[in-house]
Amino acid sequence: MTAQLDRWERLLEHHLAAAPYVLLAASTVLALLTEDGPPWRVVALAALAAAWIRLVPRGVVYVIGLIVLIGVLCTQAVWFAGFFGFIGYLHSWEYLKGMWRFAGVTATAAISVTGFFGGLPGLVPSEILSYLLLTAAIVAGVGLFSFVGEITAARSAERKQMVARLEETLRENAGLQAQLLVQAREAGVLDERQRMAAEIHDTLAQGLTGIITQLQAAHQADDWRPNVDNAIRLARESLAEARRSVHAVGPGQLDAAPLPEALREVVDRWSEFNDVRAGLTTTGTPRPLHPEVEETLLRTAQEALANVAKHAGASRVGLTLSYMEDLVTLDVRDDGAGFDPERARDGGGFGLTSMRKRVSRLAGTLEIETEPGGGTAVSASVPAVARG
Repeated sequence: MTAQLDRWERLLEHHLAAAPYVLLAASTVLALLTEDGPPWRVVALAALAAAWIRLVPRGVVYVIGLIVLIGVLCTQAVWFAGFFGFIGYLHSWEYLKGMWRFAGVTATAAISVTGFFGGLPGLVPSEILSYLLLTAAIVAGVGLFSFVGEITAARSAERKQMVARLEETLRENAGLQAQLLVQAREAGVLDERQRMAAEIHDTLAQGLTGIITQLQAAHQADDWRPNVDNAIRLARESLAEARRSVHAVGPGQLDAAPLPEALREVVDRWSEFNDVRAGLTTTGTPRPLHPEVEETLLRTAQEALANVAKHAGASRVGLTLSYMEDLVTLDVRDDGAGFDPERARDGGGFGLTSMRKRVSRLAGTLEIETEPGGGTAVSASVPAVARG
């Protein structure tokens, strides 16, 4: 629609530029066909008017000369008052400013009315009144329509500016959208890298640590077969979890059992492999939670138990899973060596950082209480978002 309006505006500009010559030519032809005077005089004056329109710069001098030429041509034929006189109105309003516009329009109207009357009115009051009323009516009509045209032109210019600003805004938005897409892709790649790093740590790293522990125990024990069997089982489970992590599938324990049972299985197996007493207590009413919530709690328990096995030297570990109205919490406590609390506040190693990121991704909190020789307590709280 905007392109069509632009084409119409350009077409109107071309027509307005050609209008003086068309009206002058029409007036000249009609004058030659109907008037009895010398044709060369009409042609010469018409040629002078065409040259004036073509060559003289637009301004006050141009308008004065144009009005004079209209007056001279009107003495040759009334057709110039009826047709070519219109250019006097148009150019007086376009190229003069302020009240001078009305002066030019009034002069053109007076010349045209004089041409229509065949000369100046006599001293009869009715003729004078008719002359003045017709002139005033022409001036009022030209002023009114010219003013409406100015408003329309101003609105058109305003719309062009708005369209230009809109196009510029659209270009800026397109650039911003491209930047956002690039940032989103980069954020997605970074998030996927962080997810894979966390999953590798929670599956392969922990599994390899357990395998090494079992093989070391087998190397020192007289009956090495149970430890080797445990190492093989850990290797198979770690491989399966790694495959599930690559495809962004949740832990296998949660596929076979609800969260409390899956946690109990993890705790019992950890206790068996590490020969440390460990137990799970569930409070509240267990209910199915969103898969990501259950996966976060299960991975947090696995990481906390792995840290106990590697660093704490504990003799007992207790886990508490608490279902509340809006929250579900997991507490892991051990009676091991503990560590410097500053390490916990600074984020600790990758395992602690991974736990924090998993929990914070769900708008949860992770708190760690520890001191050297006083054991460690890890508490994770996440919103109890129901499954489905």
